[in-house]
Amino acid sequence: MNKEQIAAQYKSLQEQICKGLEELDGKAVFRSDVWEREEGGGGRTNTIANGNLLEKGGVAFSAVHGPVSEAMKKQLGLEGNAFFATGVSIVLHPFNPHVPIIHMNVRYFELDNGTYWFGGGIDLTPHYVVPAQATLFHQRLKAICDKHDATFYAKQKPWADTYFHIPHRNESRGIGGIFFDHLSENNTDLSKEQLFAYCSELASSFVSIYAEQANLGRELPVLEEHLVWRNLRRGRYVEFNLVHDRGTKFGLFSGGRTESILMSLPPLANWEYDYQAKEGSEEMKTLEYLGKDWDWV
Repeated sequence: MNKEQIAAQYKSLQEQICKGLEELDGKAVFRSDVWEREEGGGGRTNTIANGNLLEKGGVAFSAVHGPVSEAMKKQLGLEGNAFFATGVSIVLHPFNPHVPIIHMNVRYFELDNGTYWFGGGIDLTPHYVVPAQATLFHQRLKAICDKHDATFYAKQKPWADTYFHIPHRNESRGIGGIFFDHLSENNTDLSKEQLFAYCSELASSFVSIYAEQANLGRELPVLEEHLVWRNLRRGRYVEFNLVHDRGTKFGLFSGGRTESILMSLPPLANWEYDYQAKEGSEEMKTLEYLGKDWDWV
């Protein structure tokens, strides 16, 4: 299993995911933007907009390589002279506030000193938290984890809870999911091939996982107050991605393509000064679910 084979599989997964999402949306189709990186490699950023379900979404593939810059060494703590990185990253922003935002990425990283690792994860950001739907989401993730390593969910769920926390707000970005980084045969009981199989199954399951969530809310009626709340929650999403997200930082510090790195941002978001949710409202209930870790399964 070499880096070229991994990149080829991730590129194929991008195609499969885009086809599945077009079928789920039922109207919009992806626009493909192929790009090259001056320092080495490139990618394909597929975007979708103004569909029946999705207001904006992106499924990006990249396979880049080049020298490890001083900025990368300083900001990311990398050792080595050259790197290779490939992966697929997805963010979907729906129109209907009763359908959640979702993010997923799987990635592979290799240094010229022989060090390698896999990273990734998937998390759900409902505008309105529905406990039964949160449980369903986590049950699906746990089943995938358990198939490959019985310890993964117990390790990766708390990792996501910690990672997708917004410290300056003291709240979670959403209901979490799973998150993992720097996985290799040196710190797991799995081989390189087995870790790749885990990442691949997670990615190939993405469309069915999101379809379950989307179909539960896409036909629910939308009031003006729902849209106001949706845009405020999108604002929290922006704050996390720009201030704390490692993938965003790696992309920017490695000289990545800005448009692809920032495709995760919603088309419309809002920040209202000192917004206070009403006691007993659905908005207040959602904030209560975002205030601490929850055991959903």
